[in-house]
Amino acid sequence: MSDIRTSRRFPVHLPLKVLGEHGTPIGQTENISAAGVYLWLDDGCLEIGASTEFEITIPGETVGAVGDVRLHCQGRVVRCDHDPEQGRSGVACVIDSYEILRGDQAAGAGEE
Repeated sequence: MSDIRTSRRFPVHLPLKVLGEHGTPIGQTENISAAGVYLWLDDGCLEIGASTEFEITIPGETVGAVGDVRLHCQGRVVRCDHDPEQGRSGVACVIDSYEILRGDQAAGAGEE
């Protein structure tokens, strides 16, 4: 089976959490492209074809920001590879949309 890619992948390892109905498995990115992301999750596979919502945290110093920047992403699971030896799963997702959330957009920020 050949691996068809629509854009270049970059090996970027950033912390993330999966949101919504899938709970909050914690993990990290393995690589990111303009079209999608490959994630390592500490807690189980996600169903192929399922919609998913996740946040990727980018350290502020990486992008010249004062605080960390969060990417809130909506995507679809296209592949899930369980690795029982490592106790984690690799999940390939197409990113359908994303929103950049800065530190001042965190819940409760700016309230006195």
